[in-house]
Amino acid sequence: MIPARRPTASARAAPLLHPRVVSGALLAVAVLLSGCQGGLQPPSMLAFGRAQAPADPALRQRLASDHGTASPIIADLAARRSVLPPQGSYARVADAVLAANPGADAAELGLARLRAEAASRNGWPTIAPALTLNSLAGLAAQLVVDQPLLDHGRRQAERARAAAEVDLAAITLATRQNARLHEGLSLYLTAEQARAQSAIAARANARLLALHDIVQARIDGGLSDRSEAQIIAQTIAEMQATLAADSQTRAQALADLAALAGHTPPDNLTGLDPLPFTPDTDALSVLKAKAEGSTALANARIARANALPGLSANATLSEDGITPGLGLGGVRLGLGSPATLAAANATPDLVARQTAEQQQTANRRRTELQGRIAQLRTRQSQGADVLRQTLGNLDLYTEQYTVGRRSLTDLTAQTAAAARLERDQAAFPFEIARLELELARDAGALVDGGRL
Repeated sequence: MIPARRPTASARAAPLLHPRVVSGALLAVAVLLSGCQGGLQPPSMLAFGRAQAPADPALRQRLASDHGTASPIIADLAARRSVLPPQGSYARVADAVLAANPGADAAELGLARLRAEAASRNGWPTIAPALTLNSLAGLAAQLVVDQPLLDHGRRQAERARAAAEVDLAAITLATRQNARLHEGLSLYLTAEQARAQSAIAARANARLLALHDIVQARIDGGLSDRSEAQIIAQTIAEMQATLAADSQTRAQALADLAALAGHTPPDNLTGLDPLPFTPDTDALSVLKAKAEGSTALANARIARANALPGLSANATLSEDGITPGLGLGGVRLGLGSPATLAAANATPDLVARQTAEQQQTANRRRTELQGRIAQLRTRQSQGADVLRQTLGNLDLYTEQYTVGRRSLTDLTAQTAAAARLERDQAAFPFEIARLELELARDAGALVDGGRL
């Protein structure tokens, strides 16, 4: 009789797991991990999540969805009010442009808030599965739970970085929305300027045509040669080319505005709306520099923490039970470690200098725009006096031509000169309005914060 063979030590150390046992362990791991991410959630696995409806994704895309928990930057953006008159043409154009916004910037803000929410829970232990092949026929499944004890502020810095990224996404939303409105209003101003200048060119063209009829009658009666007719015909051709250019400019601006707003704007939108003084608040570029500085500071603290030793408690769950332990991590020493720590310590000074530089740049930009507006208003006032004198001279030339003291050529030249000066004078209000819109755009005052 052949005696039964006793199992060897290696066979006892690596018992063969039944496939059902392995599958059950992996399924349990998948259920636990998916429950943490909002996937499969058994009724009794996560009691703290029961009877709670998921957050509305649309609320995460609103600028002021945090209410009292909003950061100072987001609260500042949400409190800003538009300088556009509520019942004017500007407001109607702005409403159409905002309504056609695809909402990509708001979606980016929603994603940033989700990342910040995930980072806010980085203080909880992490659970990770581990599969070990003990032998050719043995597969062991384990769960590893890790809880950092000493991380030198790394997790806090990660939360600060995520919050700074939310601020940066909110600033990007406000900046792009104000830029979108500025683009639409600039197109509207271009169309209105072309309309006003084309009306001046049309009146001048009508006067020139009347003079051409007079000279043609003189030619037919033998009182004049064709040289005067050629001069007037050339002046008429130039004025008609200007009129055609104005019409084309207006049509193109309206087409671009329709593409931006999703539909053709109403025909009754005319005129300019006076804007009040732009509020003296931090420019959006300054807020962006502050948010980027906060991100840089958080990254510096994370880099510093990664260069220092850390301590964590861990536990391994296997078929043999729970095995507790301590882990030493976070140490990445090298020849460049002193420079890494020095760079992290020097980051606050760099951030302060960059923010101050951006503040100076914004102040110079604001002063420059205000100075250009003042210059244009001075030129507009002076040009109005010159235009009155020019139109008076045109009436005088007409009277002198009637009594035979002026030639038809002189009257034609004076008519064209008066039209050019009147067109230039008509452009001043639109140039001033463009600069005012630039001031409001830089200050984030074209869109109400509650509408972002």
